[in-house]
Amino acid sequence: MSITLIGLGTEKGDMSMDAKNALDVAEKIMARSEKMCAFSALDGYEVETLDSIFESSRNFDTLNKNLAQKVISEGRNRKTVYCVDGCVSDDEACKVILSKGKDVTVYEGVSKAQKFRTIAGMRSSVVTSCPACDAENLRPCTACVIYDIDDAHAAELTKERLSELFGEEETCSFIKGGKAVKMKIYEIDRQAPYGLDCAVAVDEVDFFKKQRYDYEDLVHIIKLLRAPGGCPWDRAQTNESIKSNMIEEAYELVDAIERDDDDAMIEEAGDVLLQAAFHAVMKEEAGSFSNGDMISELVKKLIFRHSHIFGTDKAGDADEALGVWDKNKAEEKSFETFSDSVKGVSRSFPAAMRAQKIQKRAAKSGMDFLSSVSAAERMTDEVNEMVQAQIDEDKDKIDEEAGDVLFSAVNTCRLAGVDCEEVLAAACDKFTARFERCEKLVLSEGKKMTDLNELELDWYWLRAKDDDKKD
Repeated sequence: MSITLIGLGTEKGDMSMDAKNALDVAEKIMARSEKMCAFSALDGYEVETLDSIFESSRNFDTLNKNLAQKVISEGRNRKTVYCVDGCVSDDEACKVILSKGKDVTVYEGVSKAQKFRTIAGMRSSVVTSCPACDAENLRPCTACVIYDIDDAHAAELTKERLSELFGEEETCSFIKGGKAVKMKIYEIDRQAPYGLDCAVAVDEVDFFKKQRYDYEDLVHIIKLLRAPGGCPWDRAQTNESIKSNMIEEAYELVDAIERDDDDAMIEEAGDVLLQAAFHAVMKEEAGSFSNGDMISELVKKLIFRHSHIFGTDKAGDADEALGVWDKNKAEEKSFETFSDSVKGVSRSFPAAMRAQKIQKRAAKSGMDFLSSVSAAERMTDEVNEMVQAQIDEDKDKIDEEAGDVLFSAVNTCRLAGVDCEEVLAAACDKFTARFERCEKLVLSEGKKMTDLNELELDWYWLRAKDDDKKD
């Protein structure tokens, strides 16, 4: 196989002499498209353009594979030159050819990204670049150039991704015909007509003036606050001192979810993320692990536990998927016995949640009640034992039996298909509302709660309960 890949650069005159010599001895010359900015560099040569492959390909990934296959097929029989605009290293089809071909020569051209970067006068030393067709895959970065904005669809993709990364009100440079014009990112899709000479450049912005931030920015600002001269409170914290904050923030997020309050969810989810990042920064300071380690382990875990998606396991529904997850989790945690799994339930969970998780894991061994009815019978026994302990005035026994009553109640509710933590929270809300209504009834009749006896309080409570039913 004999293939030469030539980058024509961004305009006529960019092509090197070595590249021209390769064209002169070629038996077959092919070009990605006759619409390329530097296509005129091939004047005087017999060239087959591959524009027709664009029309027959379903997507850009298929397009580049089809282009590569066409060039490789030609290169098996004769000296073939394949020309692309810009530089070879930026062209996806060329990357495919280089990965498969052993006898491939490359003559690089002027990078389109570098050319547009120069036109825009970018000051950033680190600039990410990609063609518009790949804009949706652009990763978070400090500065970027997106080129080949050749139609309205490409312009829309570019605008949407840059708005997500930098904010739609951020300033960018729109480059067309070799000239750069400053505008807001939201204006990118208003610049028709477009062509392969169109690009957008977003330069690095001062950290404190950015409109959009990412996880790395969060880590950066925590480090600033923890640095010498930073915030005295943040510098004083340890993993131990702020551990309760994570619990509080998690509950506040759950509350926002239950209220279906999107604005509150944005704030509270961010607070939960802050706590995780804060803990990792402090561990990085101690030399234990970093935020990068934490994120890497999380992604690896998701890949491993979803072996029905990324591996060979099968799952036809949610229950089967959960089964795969549990199997992989047990392997990951090195659980060799059911006891290992039961002991693996976190002691930091709220008691009702912990009890339910322990019971569910124990049930997988076969140790479980047949139904909620049989569990309720055991709960009755536990209540009787607690009553007897009260009669005996045995304080230690009362505590023990009270725990057994609550554990049995969780068992009964679990087997009835109830999430105990949720229903207990709902019961608390219901009691609070009914108590408030009961007290209002008492006050409305010129009385005080503390002046009433048990029977009188029961009567007002029943009235409040009846009012609840009417509502």
